[in-house]
Parts: sequence; structure tokens; C-alpha cells
Amino acid sequence: MLPETRYAKSGDVHIAYQVVGDGPIDLVLVPGLFTHVEHQWEEPSFARFLDRLASFSRLIVFDARGTGLSDQAPELPPMEEQMDDVQAVLDAVACSSAAFFGLSQAGPMAILFAASHPERTRALVLYATYARVRSQDDYPWGRSAEWLDDYARQIDQEWGSGAFLSQVAPTRAEDESFRRWWGRLERLSYGPGNALAYFRMNAQIDVRSILPTIQIPTLVIQRVDDVYRNPGHSRYLAAHIAGAKLVELPGVDHLPYVGDSDAILDEVQEFLTGVRPPPGHDRVLATVLFTDIVGSTERASALGDRAWKELLQRHHVLVRQELARFRGQEVDTTGDGFLATFDGPARAVRCAQAIVEAVRAIGVEVRAGVHTGEVELMGERVGGIAVHIGARVAAIAAPSQVRGSSSVKDLVVAAGIGFEDRGTQAA
Repeated sequence: MLPETRYAKSGDVHIAYQVVGDGPIDLVLVPGLFTHVEHQWEEPSFARFLDRLASFSRLIVFDARGTGLSDQAPELPPMEEQMDDVQAVLDAVACSSAAFFGLSQAGPMAILFAASHPERTRALVLYATYARVRSQDDYPWGRSAEWLDDYARQIDQEWGSGAFLSQVAPTRAEDESFRRWWGRLERLSYGPGNALAYFRMNAQIDVRSILPTIQIPTLVIQRVDDVYRNPGHSRYLAAHIAGAKLVELPGVDHLPYVGDSDAILDEVQEFLTGVRPPPGHDRVLATVLFTDIVGSTERASALGDRAWKELLQRHHVLVRQELARFRGQEVDTTGDGFLATFDGPARAVRCAQAIVEAVRAIGVEVRAGVHTGEVELMGERVGGIAVHIGARVAAIAAPSQVRGSSSVKDLVVAAGIGFEDRGTQAA
């Protein structure tokens, strides 16, 4: 279920926001260039990132004026008006002071708010951000004029296509499902003209002079091999904010919810609460579900590329609706198939049955396989023999059939699910 989207009034402008969780500290996630409070929940890695933040805080997310679900702005608001909008959201949720988490392009605004309103700021977290964008002699890790011109051209010509994904999440650049979600996030955040105006305005920002005035606890986080943001920016921030803690982590992705997001979240949680979560287990018991469209190659050839792509999109929507309904966690999408995990085998079987029925309505048949066993956790992926067995179970299922392993059958004895013995199969 999506969190409820509500609106705070900032002057005559309506600012869309959501509140998630009921932890002891209020945490405001300040959005950057790419923001839409509802669409962000549709990507499992982003949803998991938000859920984790909400597990130790009352998380407040919002769309800045002129972006996402907030009122559109005929002109981009100056930083002072952006701060007014933040205060309007805080007032709407009865928050006297909060910690602020500034991501990427949102960092300078979070810095300015913390310096201007220390009475409403209890802590500041800055991730992969900067004090200024442009390079100069005493700030060599900024962007060159040539880079800025080329990026502006890309916004003007390629906005909404997902073309920027390779710059901010190179490890997911070849993931077609993620690329589609990302392209839509671009389109839902801004139109191309407004995105270009935001980018050009942001390129003029320089908050270096106010860094020494920040007197609140500050955490600066940076992935050292971030392909989009030079770590020199974060080192500068940490060196010029009194008492700031700098944490550098491995990784090439700029987006904090891609790659090893737990490493980032662990640091944030410990900084804000004083408690570091225990180490995660790399092997857990889980139920894996594989689905696959029957006769996909022949179907794609008969329909043609465009019609097949449209059918796949409808299939994906239906599958994801059932995964959400039965609390499944999407792990991977491989063309016409899904891999998902569940914390219980009965939900996985019922989800598989629901998927079979749902996609039949659009003229698609799928086969599904379910297996329960110990899986290896590899970041956002899973592996191990249990995943191999689950894939094998799905491969031998008949069209519109849900096939389960013996371990699944043994664990759902009281769930009212009937099984038909199909004999022994070699994995």
C-alpha cells in the first residue's frame, strides 16, 4: 500500500508530502532533481530504502515546488521560497524540529536550511552532494563549463528517456525494467524545460561561505568511486563544517538506493539514533517464486516489437500488483520472467496462482515455480542452490501451472492448499 499523499499550503502553493513510520526522530528527506513521492515507491530498491529510513524515524518526504505532485511553478523558486515550503510541511505534520537528509542536488538547500533555521534542525545528513557545482582554482573538483553545456544539451534533447541512468546508476544501466522506471521518474519530476531551468539555477549555487555557520551535528557520506560525483566535494564539506563526520564507502553508483544501500543506511541510523543495526545475515530461509511467459519467443515474433513490448508492460504491471498484494519482494526481471522472494511459502503459492489468473485476462499464459530453502543475500540479489532449484521447478511447470517443490508442500500443510504429486524430478 502506498503511503497517503497530502498537501501543505505554502502561501498559495500546495506542496505534496507523505509521512511514513512512527520512530522517535523526525527525518526529512530533501529531494533533488528527480522526485515524485508516489512513483518512487514503485521501484523495489527505492521503496526498501524508504522503508528502512522509516524503521527508525518518522520519515517525511515531499515534492519541491514545481516538481512531482506539488503545484507547478511558472518560475523556479529561489532558495528562500524553497525553505518556506519545507517549513510549511513541518508545520503541517506538527514537527518542531527534524533531522534533514539532503541527497545530491538537494544538499545545498539542506545546508542553507540548517544554517538559517537551527532551531528547526536537529541534525544534518549530506549524501554525495557539494558546496558549489562549478570548478574554479580553489575548487578543482567542480564541473567544467564544457561539461555543464553538454549536460544541458542532454537534458534538452534526451530528458525522459532514461539516458541519465548510466551516469547515476551504472550497475543498473542494463536493467530494462529499472531503466523504464527511471525514465518515467524523469518525466514525472519535471518537463524538459523546467528540468533545464532547475539545472542551470543549481549550477549557480555556492554555499561555501555559510558552511562555518553550521553548528549542528553533521554527517557527510560519499561513495569513493561514484562515477557522477567527485569525492572531493564531500571532503570539502566535511573539512569546512565544524565537527562534521565524513564517511567514505565503496561503490560506483550515485543513487543511494542502488548498490550496497545498507552500508549508507547503517551510517545514517547510527548517526541519528546512536544505535548501529546488527550485521545482516548473508544466508536466510526464503521462498523463491519464478514466473515465465509460455511461448514468449513465438509470441514476440508473431506480434512484432511494438505490440510485444506493450503486452510485456501490461504483464509486468499485473505481476507487480500481485507481488505487492501478497508481500512479495521483486528481485529481478529478465525479459518476460520474474524472480521474487517471500517470507512464507503459502503467500508465494497464492501469489503465483493469482498471477496465472491475472495475466490470462490479457491473453498471456505463464508457468510458475515455487521453492523454499536457504538463499544467499548478495546486496539486492539472491543466489545459491535454492534459487537454482526454484528456477528448475518453474522450467518443468506446464502452461498456467504452479509447480512447487516438496519443501513447499511440507510447509503449507495447514494453509488449505492442495497439491498433486508429479513424481520425482532431478534438479
